[in-house]
Amino acid sequence: MAEPTAAGPAAGPAGRGLVILPTYNEIESLERVVRGVLDRDGRLSVLVVDDGSPDGTGDLADRLAGENDGIHVLHREGKQGLGSAYIAGFRWALERDYAWVFEMDADGSHDADRLPDMIEATRTYDVVVGSRYLRGVNVINWPMSRLLLSYYANRYARCVTGLRLADSTSGFKCFKREVLAAIDLTAVGSTGYAFQIEMNFRAWKKGFAVGEIPIVFVDREAGQSKMSGAIVREAVWRVWALRLRSLLGRL
Repeated sequence: MAEPTAAGPAAGPAGRGLVILPTYNEIESLERVVRGVLDRDGRLSVLVVDDGSPDGTGDLADRLAGENDGIHVLHREGKQGLGSAYIAGFRWALERDYAWVFEMDADGSHDADRLPDMIEATRTYDVVVGSRYLRGVNVINWPMSRLLLSYYANRYARCVTGLRLADSTSGFKCFKREVLAAIDLTAVGSTGYAFQIEMNFRAWKKGFAVGEIPIVFVDREAGQSKMSGAIVREAVWRVWALRLRSLLGRL
């Protein structure tokens, strides 16, 4: 499919957007990522959702918020998982006047230059996925084992759910606010890979248009990956649960 383009920060639909950055020990990259978002597009604000990072990420986020009204911080007790962090961020966003709500990693893997293109793509789609696999494989610095796991996990999810995305596990996304308002967020129970698949699937089943634009994903330069065997196992069975719930009309 054709790639939507934008002329610059002022291009695209009018409105304001919120970029949600879940954090757990991201002190080495957070400031660079936050400033990259705010410098790239004046329509965007940032919400840092920190799960009590022991490295001081939450304190850094508070300091940044004190310096810029476009930065907000939501502190949570302990490490509660990526999915629940985004759900908390979605609820926070829905209580405020944002036209678009973004998911984005705080480790520098996602390029803020693509944010205006995502906004522009909302002329066509209700959910815009930054895809690593739409045009070949665009992943830098991953070991082959991780790359193969991700690539085939996406093929598996596509086969089971019927959701025609090249990269349904991508964590770089833009939702129109009406999508999040229509989804029962209390029913979303996935984390990690499965969370991304579930949000896409629920939006699609609600009749919203879910589409992709290509991105280049660069593995983190600092900190440690949160990937685990439990996350992979959850994705394996969760896609079948989603399909079954959909067939039974209980999604």
